[in-house]
Parts: sequence; C-alpha cells; structure tokens
Amino acid sequence: MTSDLSTALPAETPTFADLGLVDTLVERLASLGYETPTPIQARAIPTLLEGKDVVGLAQTGTGKTAAFALPILQKIDPRNSKTQAIVLAPTRELALQVCEAITAYAVNIPGVRVLPVYGGQGYGFQLQGLQRGAHIVVGTPGRVIDHLERGSLDLTALEFLVLDEADEMLNMGFAEDVERILADTPEYKQVALFSATMPKTIRGLAKKYLHDPVDIATPKATTSTATVRQRWIQVSHHHKLDALTRLLEVETGDGMIVFVRTKSATEELADKLRGRGYAAAALNGDLVQAQRERTVAQLKSGAIDLIIATDVAARGLDVERISHVVNYDIPHDTEAYVHRIGRTGRAGRTGEAILFVTPRERRMLSAIEKVSGRPVEEMSVPTAEEVNERRAGRFAQAITSSMGSLQFHAFRTLVEEYAQENDVAMTDVAAALAVMSQTDKEFFLRPDPPKAPARARDFEPRPKPAGYERSDRLPAEGAAVYRVAVGKRHKIGPSAIVGALANEGSLKRSDFGKITIGQDHTLVELPADLPDAVFEALANTRISGKLIELQPDTGPPIRRTREDRKGKPYKKSSASGKGSHENRPYPSKAADKKPYETKTTTDGKPVRKPRHK
Repeated sequence: MTSDLSTALPAETPTFADLGLVDTLVERLASLGYETPTPIQARAIPTLLEGKDVVGLAQTGTGKTAAFALPILQKIDPRNSKTQAIVLAPTRELALQVCEAITAYAVNIPGVRVLPVYGGQGYGFQLQGLQRGAHIVVGTPGRVIDHLERGSLDLTALEFLVLDEADEMLNMGFAEDVERILADTPEYKQVALFSATMPKTIRGLAKKYLHDPVDIATPKATTSTATVRQRWIQVSHHHKLDALTRLLEVETGDGMIVFVRTKSATEELADKLRGRGYAAAALNGDLVQAQRERTVAQLKSGAIDLIIATDVAARGLDVERISHVVNYDIPHDTEAYVHRIGRTGRAGRTGEAILFVTPRERRMLSAIEKVSGRPVEEMSVPTAEEVNERRAGRFAQAITSSMGSLQFHAFRTLVEEYAQENDVAMTDVAAALAVMSQTDKEFFLRPDPPKAPARARDFEPRPKPAGYERSDRLPAEGAAVYRVAVGKRHKIGPSAIVGALANEGSLKRSDFGKITIGQDHTLVELPADLPDAVFEALANTRISGKLIELQPDTGPPIRRTREDRKGKPYKKSSASGKGSHENRPYPSKAADKKPYETKTTTDGKPVRKPRHK
C-alpha cells in the first residue's frame, strides 16, 4: 500500500460538502439526518472520488456503506443501462441492507436502478431486472457466478467493484468465488475493499487485484461500540428467562435483538416469550428467505419488538429501531461480541448492550472489556418493586391517553349511570374496569423473597473424622458441592453422572465443575443456587438402578470405628492403605469363616480340605 490518508485529514470535522459530493447527494443526506461524516466516510469518499483504489479497515456499524455508495452514485452514468458497479457481500441480509441504503441515497438521481442478486430468491425477478438494465448490482458471490455462467450478467462495462466485509467472505469459503468474479471483470476498474480485519489473505487479494491502493484505517473496534452502553448481569441458566422478561418490563427502548447460540434456541425462546405476551420472532439460518425478509420488515415497522437470533442470521442487520442488544447466551469469542452489539448504536445513535453471565462464564468478562476498551458495568436483575413501579406508571399513562379517545364521553356517561343506579363509588367502578382490561395473571409481581444463602451453607456441617479430605480446592465462585449416592462400586464414571443430571435436571454442561467419585458416593460441583425444580426433577432419578439422592454435601457420615464396636482402633495396612479382614470396620461374615474345613478319615487321622474348589 502506498499512501495513508490519516495525515491528510483537516483538523476540524469536515462536512459532506467538504468531501467533494455534489449538492444533490448532500441535500439527500441532510434529509436522511446525516450531519457529519464518520471517520471512514471522511477518508474514503474523497479518495474514491479521485478514482483511486481503496483498502479500508473498518468495523461493523462505522458507516462504510455510504463511504463507497456515494462516490459510485456520483460517478455512474444513468443514461447507460449496462451494469457499471457491483458490490459483493457475504450474506443475503447484508446484500439487501446495502441495496436498500444505495436506493435511499439515490432518490434524487433520476433513472438509477439498483438490483439485489442473492441465493434463496427466485431467478425470475433477478433476470427481469438484469434484462431491463441494472446500473448497480449488489449480490452474494454464489448467485453472481450463477448469472455470469448463464450469461445474464454482463460486466464488460464495469467501472466500480466493492468487496464488503471481505474477511467474512473469505471465512465463509467464498475465496475461489471472489477470484472467479474478479477474473471476469475488466482489468481497469476502480476497486474498494472493506474488511473488519486484515489477514494475509486479504492483503494478498488486494495486492493481486488492486492498483496502487490507498490504505484507510479507522480506529479499532472500540469506536464502533463507543455509542453503546454496555452492562452485564450475573444470572444462572435457570433464571435467564425470568431475568429477560423483567428487563423487557423495566428497560426503555424500541426494538431488541436477543442473541442465543443455536438455531433451536431461537425458536424455543421466541415461543416462551410469546407465551408471556411479547411480540417475538426467531431469526435463524433455517428460515426461507421470504420468511426472513418478512421478519425483518415486521421489526422495522414495529409489528414485532423482539428478534431472537443467532450470530450468522443477524449479520448485516441494520434496523434503526434496535435500541437494545441482549446477549442471552455469552458469545464464544470477543469478535462475535463486537459484531452483536454493533447491531445497535449505529450511525451516531446511542444503544444499550446487556450481557447475561453465568457464574462459570465470569472469565469471559475481562476479554470482552479488553476488546471494548472500557469496563462493562455490572447491573442487577430488576426487582419486583421496580417492575411493579413501571407497571403502575404505564397504567397511569394508559389512563391519560384514553381520556383523549373519541369514545371517552360515551363511556363516561355509562359509568356515571351505573354508579348512580347501583350506588357504587366511582373509584370502585374504575377499579372494576381496570380488572376487566387485565388477563387472569396478577397485575403486580409478588415481593421478592429475602435472598437465601447458598444451599450448601443452609445446613450445619457434621464434624469430619480425622483424615477426611474433601478436595484440595474450594468450589468456583457461585458454585457449591453436591452429593450423589452412587460411586465406584456401582461401576459408574463421570459421564454417567453428567448425563443423568443434565438430561433429567435440565442442567447444561457448563453448569458442572469438578466431579470426585468415591467408593459409594460422588461429589459434584454445581451452581449454588439450584432451584427446587431441579431437585424435584431428580427425585426419582437412578444410576445403575440406584436412586442418586442429590443433596448439598455436608461432609461424610460419621461411621462407628472398630474402636467404637470392639474397643480396638481401626488400623490401615502399610502396604495398601486398606484395612485387613481383622481390622476392617465392617468385616463380612464370609471373612470371619475359616478358609479350610477339617474332616476325620476312618483311620482317625484328620484331613484338611479346601472348602471351595
């Protein structure tokens, strides 16, 4: 790379007019609410208007779509119906977002046609658009290649090519497709490559296909999250749903994306939220494209307020209504976290990001704070009092707004007549009408019970006999030790313990800590705040035919020693560490019998014969 614009920027923040854009585009940006360029726009727009190739290092949500779309719109010729610009995106969601953005910018430029081209949509619409003439094509690599091979996409007049989120494109296995498309384009064209990271593969691609490009780097990932307030809540897996619903009641905002790890979890959580009265929908890779587009459109219009999504499904999603991002399941890596919270706080807007952290996931916090560049605030699950206060406030607001209804006076007359005829106070009538408007569930939450100590500490531990050692280390923070009444003599291993507790008690693998298998019992580290429902579900669970009898561990039972029984101390043999037949605390009857029996022959001589062959 030969040059860097970072030193060429003016000291003061430039306007869009200062960047060299024509008045038509500047006026359109003003009408859309764009006030000042973002760093990537301030660097990329003048460079692209000069006709230079660009390699841009920019995070999600930094405004890079406008950075390449505005110069393209200013330089294409609407009178020429051939395709003059193509934008490659890794996912159909991002392709649609880019297409919508370019179309919005081009409102005041008559004759410009922008066409999305992606898999999952029928060929008919795309073929018609290409035959009519699309000045700008935005598509995914696979479908673009399909049209190239069909001969329906002609790139001979191409002047601009953009690779958006190039690193993601290569990570998804599109490297060969991208090179195949680049090979079909004219040698002399303007190329812009944008990527959140800059690995060697991206550098190699730029070196091979770009001519003397300008390096443009925006500040690191921290700037893409600078407008997002980040908070975290420690909550066990079993209490996540209740914590989320309380957040939905207390937090003020519009749309929300809730991130989970798996496709099945999106459907399960969306069903549970709908059951609690929330307008929620799942967004995952198994949905057909039409359904995905319909779900996003409903979120934009306000028909639904909640999207439950996986990382891949939400890639490229840009909806202005999204005020909150909730990490219901903590992401596996910090890059995914940055992409997730980048769904809010975009284009200078503020946003809220809340992270659910189970006790065993605390170690991820430091890594997340490091990539964010600032601490993530700790918060508590909203209390019942806070939820009730918010419900009362909404109830009061509903009364006030209803007074402006056209039907208000008609209903007031009915209420007055009812009160007079039945000699009932107006406040009682109002309360009865409020009850009519509610569902069967209680309007106010019951007060939260006092916080109980961890289960393992609810019981006074029994005194431990000399020589008893439970573990060389204490349980992890937020965990406690539980006792299961099966052990080595039942021929079980850790997998049997984990399998039974996870399947019957709905525990996750991440809930398990150290497992110590004894002769007739097992000690398992589990969350200290296991709900009663887990104990109830495991009450009849058996392993190797024996009830597991899960309970907080209070130390081993006090056994009577041989000294207690016969006045002799219990001794261990020096060789094996185990008691011999003579000094075991519980000698078996077979061990007390003599190993030989004596019989007398006819000549009177004793003969010793083994009892068993």
